[in-house]
Amino acid sequence: MSTTVDPYSSINTPSTSANSGTAAASADRFLKLLVAQMQNQDPLNPMDNAQVTSQMAQINTVTGIEKLNETVTGLNTQFLQMQAMQGASLVGRDVTVEGNRLDVREGIGVGGMDLSGTADSVKVDILDASGRTVDTLDLGAAKAGTHSFTWDASKAGDTSGYTFRVTAKLGTATVTNTALMRDTVAAVSTSGNKLQLELASSGTVDYTAIKAYN
Repeated sequence: MSTTVDPYSSINTPSTSANSGTAAASADRFLKLLVAQMQNQDPLNPMDNAQVTSQMAQINTVTGIEKLNETVTGLNTQFLQMQAMQGASLVGRDVTVEGNRLDVREGIGVGGMDLSGTADSVKVDILDASGRTVDTLDLGAAKAGTHSFTWDASKAGDTSGYTFRVTAKLGTATVTNTALMRDTVAAVSTSGNKLQLELASSGTVDYTAIKAYN
């Protein structure tokens, strides 16, 4: 009695082929098993063309996915390299990221916020290193979106550790906001498939965390 050999008993499905070797090795193994199956098939119940076509289609799918994965990996690597080259040009430049540290230079403090909606009253409390409010700015009404402010720090003395707090209202309702701060790019690095920026005050952040380039 003849023995039927199943080509799929020794090859992987498309979801696992990448872990078991190259597509070329899988295809070669498949063809050898397919020939063995045809040589040992039951003469009274031979394989039909549809079955052979189906099996060939599956191995082609395995090979295609393997090649597609290799192509995508290559493109990702090239894209990351391009990003790193572009990111290098940012070293020394100012950027805007999430945070509430007050950036003070030459006696002027700078900060900002992103309002989720329109506000008829926006106030900014300037806090010293101990968290004590040293001044309050009344910015008035503002529309949804990103806004910035400046604060005269010339008479404040040591402003290291200064932060700010934004309060936005529409009537009696609170308008959600995100504090934004200015920082400086010190270096660029890559980690895995991510481009990261080393900021002078905020440390390491993903490239995508940058809200604006100043």
